[in-house]
Amino acid sequence: MADSFSKREKGEELKYEMDQELLFKAESRRNKLLGLWLAEVFGLTGDDANNYAKEVVVADLDEPGHEDVVRKVMSDIQARNAPVTEEQVRKKIQDLESVALDQVKNEV
Repeated sequence: MADSFSKREKGEELKYEMDQELLFKAESRRNKLLGLWLAEVFGLTGDDANNYAKEVVVADLDEPGHEDVVRKVMSDIQARNAPVTEEQVRKKIQDLESVALDQVKNEV
């Protein structure tokens, strides 16, 4: 009986680890998609667009949640006088969460 409980516990731990990894990948993908969307708004293409998207992904490593990403992109938007509001950015983040999760799940 104890062996069965131990196996179940290890299974739950493994599932938790896999869920956390999936969540991390989905958040990174969401940030990349956000960066690519903004790169298009900024008129960036090719490597410049991809490099900007990477900057957005890295910005999310500063603190838990996505407020660090919002601060970074809003600073970039203001610096470029781009016609994007914080409300639009937050809506885009929300919209991209499910898109990113679906993409990551389909890769597994």
